[in-house]
Order: sequence, then C-alpha cells, then structure tokens
Amino acid sequence: MINNLYFFLTISALLFSLGITAIFYRKNIIAILIGVELVLNAASLNFVAFSRFTQSHLHGQVFALFIIIIAAAEAAVALAIVLRLFQTKETIDVEEANALRN
Repeated sequence: MINNLYFFLTISALLFSLGITAIFYRKNIIAILIGVELVLNAASLNFVAFSRFTQSHLHGQVFALFIIIIAAAEAAVALAIVLRLFQTKETIDVEEANALRN
C-alpha cells in the first residue's frame, strides 16, 4: 500500500485536470456532467487524504460524504434537465440548452 500524501495529491490533480478539460471542451451535456463528477471526486480524494495523513480524525471523511450527497443530488437534477432537453429538441448539445428558457 502506498503511504505517501503526494501520490494521492497527484492522482487528485490528474482527476481535477481531466474534469476541467471535459467541462470546457465538450459540447455534450453528459460529458460535462461526468467532468463535474470528476472534479468533485478529486476534492473528495483531497479531503480524505489530508484527513488520513494529518490525523484529523473523521473530518475529511465527513466532508467527502457531503460531497457524495451533493453529487447525487446534482446528478438527479441535471439528468432531469437533460431528459427535458432531449424531449423538446431531440439533442443533448449544450448549444441547444439555451432554447429551454421559453
């Protein structure tokens, strides 16, 4: 097992950069949602890693649990919006999401 904080921070930075790349360069709503989930998972990994290596008891795990709950709620709301967009426009392109205002 790896007992090095820098390993976990490197993995977290990789997840974060992949998530930001997916958010900025994709036009598919599902790919953008996956990018947001990657960013949230990177934050969770940071909280848990710092909690483990700084002996701060369960604070990092509690924050990670809240992030998981927020990610589940975000996924439910976002998928409802995606389904409504697909129902009205028959596409999941981000550029067409502007048409849901009317």
